[in-house]
Amino acid sequence: PFVISINRPDITDTEMETIMDTIVDSLFCFFVTLGAIPIIRCSRGTAAEMVAVKLDKKLRENLRDARNSLFTGDALGAGQFSFQRPLLVLVDRNIDLATPLHHTWTYQALVHDVLDFHLNRVNLEESTGTESSPAGARPKKKNKKSYDLTSSDKFWQKHKGSPFPEVAESVQEELESYRAQEDEVKRLKSIMGIEGEDEGAISMLSDNTAKLTSAVSSLPELLEKKRLIDLHTNVATAVLEHIKSRKLDVYFEYEEKIMSKSTLDKSLLDMISDPDAGTPEDKMRLFLIYYISSAQAPSEIDLEQYKKALTDAGCNLAPLSYIKQWKAFTKMASAPTSYGNTAPKPLGLFSRVMNTGSQFVMEGVKNLVLKQQNLPVTRILDNLMEMKSNPETDDYRYFDPKMLRGMFVVGGGNYIEYQNLIDYIKGKQGKHVLYGCSELFNATQFIKQLSQLGQK
Repeated sequence: PFVISINRPDITDTEMETIMDTIVDSLFCFFVTLGAIPIIRCSRGTAAEMVAVKLDKKLRENLRDARNSLFTGDALGAGQFSFQRPLLVLVDRNIDLATPLHHTWTYQALVHDVLDFHLNRVNLEESTGTESSPAGARPKKKNKKSYDLTSSDKFWQKHKGSPFPEVAESVQEELESYRAQEDEVKRLKSIMGIEGEDEGAISMLSDNTAKLTSAVSSLPELLEKKRLIDLHTNVATAVLEHIKSRKLDVYFEYEEKIMSKSTLDKSLLDMISDPDAGTPEDKMRLFLIYYISSAQAPSEIDLEQYKKALTDAGCNLAPLSYIKQWKAFTKMASAPTSYGNTAPKPLGLFSRVMNTGSQFVMEGVKNLVLKQQNLPVTRILDNLMEMKSNPETDDYRYFDPKMLRGMFVVGGGNYIEYQNLIDYIKGKQGKHVLYGCSELFNATQFIKQLSQLGQK
């Protein structure tokens, strides 16, 4: 993984060059496919700057050779966004290590965080129940099911960036709408089966023939709707099981308060020590976010208390070792990243999803409303795209080997940042944003990489 490789203290120059060349080649191919030559901005003194220098050189060399250039007039005209130059912003993962660890509350990011989700396919294990035996009930072997969450899935496209409670309500509404349509088809079929030749029956038959014809013609659409409802019922139910068993709503709200410097209603030690809240990994993620977001690292006495509580909870402390080194040496140690100043607000109990007969038993889960605020990568893009003067980006280097906007993270990315950028660009009429990264990881994968770095 790139995060481990480029941050290893013993990495050789040759190994680093190979990694940088791989990223540059991938970006170059992307812009050839896009048919556009970007303006490049990057942070100084980071791996992102190395990528920018190499990409700028590769683009210039290709443009210089007019006969063999991949950016010919035809290719440039074919670009989907050829009417404007792309702005490519290259940032280093080290600008923000808290967001990849953050427990999230939106559908797509939750699926990626808690389920087996890769290349738009989610794999679920479904228990087939229990079978009796002389020794008592024994669980049957679990069935594995795969679901593709693609651009043709209208529900996914509409709700992948929505807060989870809103998704649960929408699935329930879709199910009720489907049942109403299904009941109408059954009713019409029953009417068509009326026997007898009295005038009332014949009149009723005539009136409903057109309705039934219309209903039958819409059956394929109805069946596809049912397939998507079943798919998202299964996926959302699997997500909900993780939320309830690990109290992920509590973690999300608590972390948001830490990152926004809001008042905490429970001590961090109590959160870590609570045996009913979260896995050891959840607790470590929470503490790392606290450590990263603090303007000043906790005293050695306090840190030992936290480490003991984490160890008692079964946590692996290796990630903390790396974060301590990072915090000590990074320039951001004296000025921690800002994450806004508004925490999510609970709305109280649910409405439709709490009703009898709902597919989702949401009792005990907080109905949290997200407040739109820009994460560090979104704020950087906003500064550069809108040409705002800001200490965060004033020293960013500028390359123009020749405006679509793009954000590329060297060292890995996540769906939380992706969704934040998508929400941001909705308010910028006529502008588009693409988000790319050297690898896409969830918090579990990221914390494993931090563990390996902490053990070196």
